[in-house]
Amino acid sequence: MIDQDYPLRSLREGHWFKLICGASFQHLPAVRNLALAYTLAGADCVDVAADPAVILAAKEAFQVALAISRSQCVREPGVFKKPLLMVSLNDGEDPHFRKAEFPVANCPPECDRPCEAICPANAIVFQPTSVATKNSLSGSKSTQKHSLSGVVADRCYGCGRCMPICPIQHISTRSYVSTPQAIAPLILQAGVDAIEIHTQVGRLEDFRRLWAAIAPWADQLKLIAISCPDGNELIDYLWALYDTISPISCPLIWQTDGRPMSGDIGIGATRAAVKLGQKVLTSGLPGYVQVAGGTNQYTVPKLRSLGLLKPDISGQPIAHFQSSTPSHRVVADSAFPFIAGVAYGSYARSLLSPMLEQLEMMEVQDDMMTTLLWQAVNLAHSLVSQLKPTDATQPLSNPPKPLILSSNPSNSHNP
Repeated sequence: MIDQDYPLRSLREGHWFKLICGASFQHLPAVRNLALAYTLAGADCVDVAADPAVILAAKEAFQVALAISRSQCVREPGVFKKPLLMVSLNDGEDPHFRKAEFPVANCPPECDRPCEAICPANAIVFQPTSVATKNSLSGSKSTQKHSLSGVVADRCYGCGRCMPICPIQHISTRSYVSTPQAIAPLILQAGVDAIEIHTQVGRLEDFRRLWAAIAPWADQLKLIAISCPDGNELIDYLWALYDTISPISCPLIWQTDGRPMSGDIGIGATRAAVKLGQKVLTSGLPGYVQVAGGTNQYTVPKLRSLGLLKPDISGQPIAHFQSSTPSHRVVADSAFPFIAGVAYGSYARSLLSPMLEQLEMMEVQDDMMTTLLWQAVNLAHSLVSQLKPTDATQPLSNPPKPLILSSNPSNSHNP
């Protein structure tokens, strides 16, 4: 049995967990394994790039998770808690929608390659190529390996950490903007459950142009999210966005993007996420507030210490509230007085990266692959469980049967 209401119930009850694979992240094996591990760990939503191959990889992960839950009773006997499948779109240039690039031939041979070391996605690599050299003592010639390569595009998700650290400053980014023509195929053909629109203060007309393409299909979505970083007159801008999309028939999430793509850096990264979430929460905007941008293992404890998470996690939705909002605004009865959830991107990926890299290198499915994946699931569960009710946070046990992992996303079927 598939628990269809599980994700939205988590949202209503204030313990929503979203995995962000990355709006520009297109490495299919990693997307598939991340989605599988976090689905089995209890994630409510998996947010992926608006790319048909990436969407298919995530769906394959859901299918494998469904098979595992049916055969091995992972959590509740016979119940599969399927996450919502979300894709991210943008109404203008955005750091989440870009790729790094640089002319490798211009790299100095003596460079220490700090870009390669700092890349959290292992997207910058220098592969060996053959170069003829001459021994200065013997005069003999030999062929040695010299390193040249560059950015592995499908792994790059646009964090930009390589740019300031390049000694010769020759790393740039290539950005892209979602096209309205792509909306219908995403919803009708790919069958996504939710859409998230990335915007910034001052781009109201761009947002309206993108929303005009989404609106005809909005009734087929289970959730709409709007992601925005801080800025001058942020709250007025968000109200303008709300006026633009109203009325909608599905829940609305405000994703507060505190410090984009920085959750794996350390404890300080989460402060901006929490601060911005608090700012939007107190505005009384209709809908749910979910923090992102710098989220990590410190985020939930910080939110809880500030009283921003719902204290009662017994599973009962909390009463709605009316906040102090300017008189020209009418606060909808769907305003939620606590942070409803957390989205994890960089940190969620980095947490599992050592095991996922080993899984990607394994060509034959065996007990070692099963063990590695289940270790990843339990590690993912350690993060997911921070937000979940106490009766849903029991540790997972090793599966008694082998996991079936397909290396070809095209073989997937919708669960």
